[in-house]
Amino acid sequence: MSKLIKKNDVFFVAGHNGMVGQSIVRSLLNKGYCDPKNEGKLITQGRSDLNLLNFEDVNKWFKVNNPNVVIIAAAKVGGIKANSDYPFDFIFENLKIQQNIIENSWKHGVRRLLFLGSSCIYPKFAKQPIKEDELLTGSLEATNQWYAVAKIAGIKLCEALRIQHDFDAISLMPTNLYGPGDNYEPSTSHVFAALIRKFILAKEFDKRKVICWGDGSPLREFLHVDDLGDACIHALENWDPNRYDAPTDKFGNYLSYLNVGTGIDVTIKDLANMIAKIVDYDGEIEWDESKPNGTPKKQLDISKIKSLGWQPNIKLEEGIRMTIEDIKRNCNFSEKTSKSIKNFFK
Repeated sequence: MSKLIKKNDVFFVAGHNGMVGQSIVRSLLNKGYCDPKNEGKLITQGRSDLNLLNFEDVNKWFKVNNPNVVIIAAAKVGGIKANSDYPFDFIFENLKIQQNIIENSWKHGVRRLLFLGSSCIYPKFAKQPIKEDELLTGSLEATNQWYAVAKIAGIKLCEALRIQHDFDAISLMPTNLYGPGDNYEPSTSHVFAALIRKFILAKEFDKRKVICWGDGSPLREFLHVDDLGDACIHALENWDPNRYDAPTDKFGNYLSYLNVGTGIDVTIKDLANMIAKIVDYDGEIEWDESKPNGTPKKQLDISKIKSLGWQPNIKLEEGIRMTIEDIKRNCNFSEKTSKSIKNFFK
């Protein structure tokens, strides 16, 4: 089967500076796309030059640049605390961003569009491992419902455009991500980045105790962001939801969104112990059970995307070591945090 994207395509990666956007760009370049020698092109746009929250700005940008493949990695993201503190920002900004890009992609004749959602779209107590069929079968986890509702709307917008207007939009639902380019700010980071930061700093400043949120019992699945980048390009190349052999739901209906993960989960406590061991931290780990745990278990069924010939390649322990090496090369935590180091161990 011929590839559904071409070497001479013009790609727009929205959110190219984020962790996911960077991985997608790396994968595109590694696979030979966006090379001027093949008449390919990569378009990226910083926030200062394109306000994705403004429809008219996005409309004018599409008129000028005319991409024919669009990948939406732009989103307002954050952990439990950020979602709890800024519910309006998380639902409003994400709805705006995705609506503006998806509508203008359709309006301006984009040939293929990939929208990135999140595994948090699934119900808090979804059947495990979570199949794509579980969407909208129950209540969401309260701590990230605002973000999840926006992402569900994006998936359904893509699906509706495909059904009514034959617009070639597909969506991928990645599990929890980690890797180079992650956000390590204590107030907004996700659990993986928060734990890595805490243990690196504890080791560096010889702190004898690290306090972690919750009781450590929740099970989480973690995917290295470079595996996601490869999954995105693989899906764009090979997945046509209208093909006779494309993945379907339990009723035999063709799907326009698929899970992406490893299919393997780990407790937060085991993850913390693994990170502590890798950074050679031998102090005490205390669990603050007054803080929320979030969803008790969230493991994705990835059989459908694997049926398209994709599978993850980076094991968790290897990925942690790669991430820590990247931090050592690119992040100077001590310089940024020495004045208020005590705050990072609360």
